[in-house]
Amino acid sequence: MTSDRIERMNSILMDLRSNLPEIEAAVLISSDAMALASDISDEADEEMIGALSASVLGMGERAARDLKRGELEQVYIKGDMGYLLLVHCGPDALLSLLVRAEAKMGVVFMEGKRTAEELARLFE
Repeated sequence: MTSDRIERMNSILMDLRSNLPEIEAAVLISSDAMALASDISDEADEEMIGALSASVLGMGERAARDLKRGELEQVYIKGDMGYLLLVHCGPDALLSLLVRAEAKMGVVFMEGKRTAEELARLFE
């Protein structure tokens, strides 16, 4: 992957976080659970986000398939201190967002999907 493409990915993630400060971390993860690009707060751990997101995604894909829910688009986890949102960026990448509890999730879903589509175009 070229450095120009990685720079563009990082820029897209920085734009997302600057527009939605409720997002604590935005990480683009490859199909082998490696972080390709990120914009994260000081408290977040990029490697842990990548590994756990890939694991959760695998379980979500299996559940969607086995329960005949079709192709998995996203996974959403709500905890009492915030959210984890995983959105596919084409067949080879995943956008992982750590979101604060006070966020307006409708906006986060909309912007997460838009950002994932923008990132997916960089893989074409």
